[in-house]
Amino acid sequence: MRVDVRHAAHPQDVKRYETEMLREHFLVETVFIADEICLTYSHYDRMIIGGIVPTSRALVIEAPAAVGQATFLAEREMGAINLGGTGSITVDGETYDIARFDCLYIGKGAADVSFSSASGSDPARFYIVSTPAHETHPNVLLKPDQVRRVSAGEKATANERTIFQYVHPDVCQSCQLTMGLTRLAEGSVWNTMPSHTHDRRSEAYLYFDMDPAHRVFHFMGEPQQTRHMLVASDQAIISPPWSIHSGVGTSNYSFIWAMGGDNKSFTDMDHLAISELR
Repeated sequence: MRVDVRHAAHPQDVKRYETEMLREHFLVETVFIADEICLTYSHYDRMIIGGIVPTSRALVIEAPAAVGQATFLAEREMGAINLGGTGSITVDGETYDIARFDCLYIGKGAADVSFSSASGSDPARFYIVSTPAHETHPNVLLKPDQVRRVSAGEKATANERTIFQYVHPDVCQSCQLTMGLTRLAEGSVWNTMPSHTHDRRSEAYLYFDMDPAHRVFHFMGEPQQTRHMLVASDQAIISPPWSIHSGVGTSNYSFIWAMGGDNKSFTDMDHLAISELR
């Protein structure tokens, strides 16, 4: 298991970062490696993101030193979305079959959690997000046709998209984790513009379903001190509470979003007019 620890950064420092330092602090360039569990532990709301790709064997998730517990979910909850072939997740002896775009929410206290693929030649690719938890909620398998679906944007502003809300108060109970995915329609390239911040929650983005030749310009930073990073498919962004988080691609794309923090209200955000950005 590979674990990378990222510390929090003050916005007054970040506005002085050059490109490489910005990417070092906020971009996770490698999320998925065959037969590996790759985790990034962020000190923003103690969120953990990672990729799990079992090919030749089941992969068991263990607690890294940063968690300080005997088991990974002793004081945490987790959401796992499969972006690959059919797989399964076994939680304390109960196995859940996980197809592409299925999500499994796993509650606090689960002791033994392992990840498997039905076929090594077409392995599952599990993207996981974990946040601290104060109580236990039931494990729930969520399929795309069971979640809350929201249509947003329009062709005229090149941001027509569908938002799938998986771990969301109207769909699945959690302590603080919210999680879902957004898919942009063909011909649309903008997400979350006009932009916003939500100082009460941190967020992470995983961009996927992009041709290797294309990129997303991910915009972050304080509204009057914006910065950007070029992000390839299967790379993730850690978004601080004080930062905007918008993107525009050289083609349409999809992304998984996840949040942790003081509340679970998806609409709790501080909106910004485009004219306010600098």
